[in-house]
Amino acid sequence: MAADYVHAVIEAGRTAYSHYIVDRLDRDRSLKATENWQEENTLLLPAQFLKLSSSVTNSKGIGMRYRLGSVWPLNPDNLPKSETEKSGLLEVIRNPQKPFTWIVQREGMWYYQAIYPDKAVSQTCVECHNHHPDSPKTDFKLGDVMGGIVIDMPLGSRFQKKPDESILIPPEVVSDYVHAVLESDRTVYSRFVVQHLENGAVLTSRSDWQAARTLMLPAQFLLKVLEITTRQNLGLDFSLISLWPINPRNGPTSEFERKALEWVGIHPIRPYISWTQVGKNFYFRSVYPDHAISSACVECHNQHPDSPRRDFKLNDVMGAVVVTFPLH
Repeated sequence: MAADYVHAVIEAGRTAYSHYIVDRLDRDRSLKATENWQEENTLLLPAQFLKLSSSVTNSKGIGMRYRLGSVWPLNPDNLPKSETEKSGLLEVIRNPQKPFTWIVQREGMWYYQAIYPDKAVSQTCVECHNHHPDSPKTDFKLGDVMGGIVIDMPLGSRFQKKPDESILIPPEVVSDYVHAVLESDRTVYSRFVVQHLENGAVLTSRSDWQAARTLMLPAQFLLKVLEITTRQNLGLDFSLISLWPINPRNGPTSEFERKALEWVGIHPIRPYISWTQVGKNFYFRSVYPDHAISSACVECHNQHPDSPRRDFKLNDVMGAVVVTFPLH
């Protein structure tokens, strides 16, 4: 379940970027996603977006790591790292309805690993692989499995590998994993898409991004990721809240959320957590501080006519991200 939650957010981030940024701006602005995006002042390819996001997450040192893998990679770094991983990548091509999972020991530590199918979610993915001079396979179609997303979660050094043994990862750790991916996606979008294109005088980000045919704001991108993740019906739910929301719907809706917003404003390192019961079901909730990670965030809130607060600075806590999921 923990791996499913992590994968759901990874997939949602890449889908949001592919559909609402790459495909839309190619259509509306003829702005392409290219391999040499930095030099050419273009968009990252969807695979590059995911790779950068995984690098940010992996650098946090939270234990969980993820990366792309393929038996037909453009980048040799994405080749399978073991025979088991190669078997898993081949299996998700044959059977993309479920992940390939196993438990492995490395250097005295046990790990749970899962490979989820990595599908061609946009025409950009297909064209890049089919036309790239280094591509080992050149007949991909939209929706084909192009490789896998490999998720690696530590279980501990004293775990005894038995067929009937069940390992439970604490809910606060699962929540940290989920939030780490969300935060990494938004960081990559802010720094390597919004700031990159604004600094190159190519495009700006605006709240009316659809009508203006431009970039959405980092907060709007995060909301798209949350929306796509929620649609996967895993029980994983999110909200973006603030004591000073531009959109009134993002204000706190309960005493718990008000306390949580006050807490993360004072203690911006750790989330505010709780367990709650609805009927016979129990849920875990974590509220994480939402920082101003780019100048676009600060400028939008400080200059927006509907903003209740206009003195934000870079890295200030502007609100919070609420992560909720059921306890079974």
